[in-house]
Amino acid sequence: MATNGARMKVSREPRRQLNNRAAWITVGDGMTERECAVVDVSPGGAKITTDVELDVKDRLSLALLADHAKRYPCEVVWRRGKSYGLKFVVAEPAAETADDVASAPA
Repeated sequence: MATNGARMKVSREPRRQLNNRAAWITVGDGMTERECAVVDVSPGGAKITTDVELDVKDRLSLALLADHAKRYPCEVVWRRGKSYGLKFVVAEPAAETADDVASAPA
C-alpha cells in the first residue's frame, strides 16, 4: 500500500500517569464509598481499577484525596472487568426560561 502524503499527527489530551494512586468512588445512593486506583487521568476523564468487579451504574463521583471534600462527577464510558473509563461531567448552567427573560430588567 503506497501513500503519497505525509501522515497527519493526531492531537490527544495530555495524560498524567498515576501508577495506581489510591482514590475513592462514591456510587449509588451517595453513601457507598469504595477504594479504587487511578491508573491515569486527563483533563477529560480518568481510568480506574478496583480490587473486585463492581456493579457500577452510569454515574459516580471520584475523590482523588481521602481527606478532601472535592468530588468529581463522572460518567462511566466503558467497563472491562475491574477497569473503568470515566468521563468528567461538567455542570452546565441552567437554561433561561421564558419567565426569567420576561422578568429581567431591560
